[in-house]
Amino acid sequence: MHEVPLVAVIEADNSVGWAVAKAIRSVGIGVDVFASAEQFVRSDQMPSTVCLVLDVNLPGMSGMQLQSHLASAGRHIPIIFITASADERARALALELGAVNVLDETSGYKTLLKEIGLILKRRERTNVHTQGRP
Repeated sequence: MHEVPLVAVIEADNSVGWAVAKAIRSVGIGVDVFASAEQFVRSDQMPSTVCLVLDVNLPGMSGMQLQSHLASAGRHIPIIFITASADERARALALELGAVNVLDETSGYKTLLKEIGLILKRRERTNVHTQGRP
């Protein structure tokens, strides 16, 4: 298990996935990169993952299909979608299904890191409030 918060980046384009991971690591957050949703589901990293950075358009299981799969399995991992297309219907659906945000690829790493930081702060507050309870 990871001791630092773990973000899973799921991106079919390896160069994009590794660039996103490098940006996240630069602020001291642990990252694993997966080329597909299926690869993530089969991994042993799901229990320690505190956030998903997920491409909407993945080969095989799409990003939104993974989102639905996780929800139906009772896994509530905050998701930040990244997309190259500005499809407002897809964006609205992802948010309706519980995504934290849907960023287009031009949003930049600063915006992505800010979103991840907010997720981690919410997680810390939740952990502080639940510690000590039976």
